[in-house]
Amino acid sequence: MNDARPVSSFPLPSELTDVAGAEDWASMYPYYTRFQPEDDQRFWFYNAMHFPEPMPAFDAVTAEAPYTALGANTARMFVFPTTLGIEHRIVNGRVYITANPVTDPEEIQRRLALFSERAGHYYENWDELYQGWVTRITGLIDEVQRIEVPRLSEFEDADVIFQAKGVAQNHYLRENYNRLMDLYSKMWHHHSEFLMLGYGAYVVFFEFCKTSFPEIPDQDVARMVAGIDVILYRPDDELKKLAKLAVEYGVDDLFVEGCDPDKVLAALAARGDDGRRWLTALDDAREPWFNMSTGAGFYHHHRSWNDDLTVPFAALPGYVDQARRGELLDRPTEQLRTERERIAQEYRSLLSGEDEQAAFDQMLGLARAVFPFIEDHNFYCEHYFTTKFYGKVREFGELLRDQGVLADTEDVFQLSHTEVGQALTDVMLAWAAGTKPVGSARVQRMVTERRGMLETLAGWSPPPALGPVPEALNDPAVRMLWGITAETIQAWSTPAEAGDHEVRGFAASPGVVEGTARVLMSANDIGQVREGEVLVCPVTAPSWGPVFGKIAAAVSDIGGTMSHAAIVAREYGLPAVVGTGHATKRITTGQRLRVDGDRGIVTILD
Repeated sequence: MNDARPVSSFPLPSELTDVAGAEDWASMYPYYTRFQPEDDQRFWFYNAMHFPEPMPAFDAVTAEAPYTALGANTARMFVFPTTLGIEHRIVNGRVYITANPVTDPEEIQRRLALFSERAGHYYENWDELYQGWVTRITGLIDEVQRIEVPRLSEFEDADVIFQAKGVAQNHYLRENYNRLMDLYSKMWHHHSEFLMLGYGAYVVFFEFCKTSFPEIPDQDVARMVAGIDVILYRPDDELKKLAKLAVEYGVDDLFVEGCDPDKVLAALAARGDDGRRWLTALDDAREPWFNMSTGAGFYHHHRSWNDDLTVPFAALPGYVDQARRGELLDRPTEQLRTERERIAQEYRSLLSGEDEQAAFDQMLGLARAVFPFIEDHNFYCEHYFTTKFYGKVREFGELLRDQGVLADTEDVFQLSHTEVGQALTDVMLAWAAGTKPVGSARVQRMVTERRGMLETLAGWSPPPALGPVPEALNDPAVRMLWGITAETIQAWSTPAEAGDHEVRGFAASPGVVEGTARVLMSANDIGQVREGEVLVCPVTAPSWGPVFGKIAAAVSDIGGTMSHAAIVAREYGLPAVVGTGHATKRITTGQRLRVDGDRGIVTILD
């Protein structure tokens, strides 16, 4: 997509009105997430990639912690020359963001000197530092799992007295909860540590290619780093292994389209040794590989595969069928690597000087070295760590339920993370005083009101952007990750004309295919996807990988050529068009589509 045409303006933040029936929505979120009067002068876009639904009060921390860490990483630690951090605001439950660029040439040069030294240290020692990162992040995961939630028994354990510990268990309610939240914050700092450097290396290579080969498609640049073998795909590999075992053990007949996981597990248990062998293999795979959120890890209700087997069991029938036919397909990694070398050599040969070719080789080599982290961090951070984190928050919710503060464990997510701390303090005081918490009625009334507001807010259609459109939209990371360009914004602000049967976006993964549309608005509905359908969704998460083994193509509202949807589609060899802005609004399930992943065009055929 080219950035050329002028674009219309969007509503100003101050022009948005509260959704009727949810006027008190702001009470769910911290004051610093609200739009300020001066924000009317800035351009904001809706971060539907990470936050496609209204945010429950607790889940707002999944915006707060990442943007706290991301900005610290780019602006303060590595001192990126052209960008500071990202700010976020919440309105009617939806998260809008804006990037803060550095435009003063002298300031860019001042920052560049520091960035070169600091980033250079990481780039020169990438593999060694990355191994240290894995040790640190897995250490954090272990630490989260070890956090204990005091059960507040009637009398303190005798060891506290006879070992003269001197601290009662109610103290550890607050200490351990605060520790849990601190670890979550620290995880996001490590998440950002390598990620922005990874994007930075790719952006430098991307801009070099765009300058040296003005006609090169974004997709060709991306395909030069495709063919990666990363840990993020291991959960899908485990499913394929289970499919083979189902055939080998003679229990493959149980895996059919639309099968109920609970019924399949019960049937396997009744199949004697063969069924039990398969169940043992399943148990071996589940830890850690099923710690995959069905979403992107930003909502508590996007449960992990371990919590909800719907996603993996939606993929198993297709894999079992392939295994039964002896056609269980691996990702075409070697084919992609051959193709990436062909593309790289073709463009390299267009460079006339040895110095230019050497620079091309160096930048491409660095981009390929750092690129696996861009996908691998997802498993460790958004999925493995976050699954354990939400599980531990639920344990605190159980305690609040047992103490009568909450009616249900899941209600804990209707409180902000600071309100959870207050509710725990209420319990600490009550246990010490030998009474009941005083806030039960208030908290339960608040939970009921907030659940109602979230239902109402879910029906609101948020504008894709707010505020005046800047003259230039040249942030490469925003373009590649979110797919935000002047042309994207033009498309967002222009209603489709009657009779227009085309939806346009980024050509994310090559190929042309026709198929029946399956429009999904929530990760929780992923079990509806059938073999050979075209998946149409707001955005896909890496955990949707298994359904990429059964769909014909993917189309998303949000995303650029380096979004997870685009990367996963390329690695699975599927045509994909991303960043369409409104495919889910224009396409309905059952319509026949032609997806042209070479040109970024989706044609509605009926």
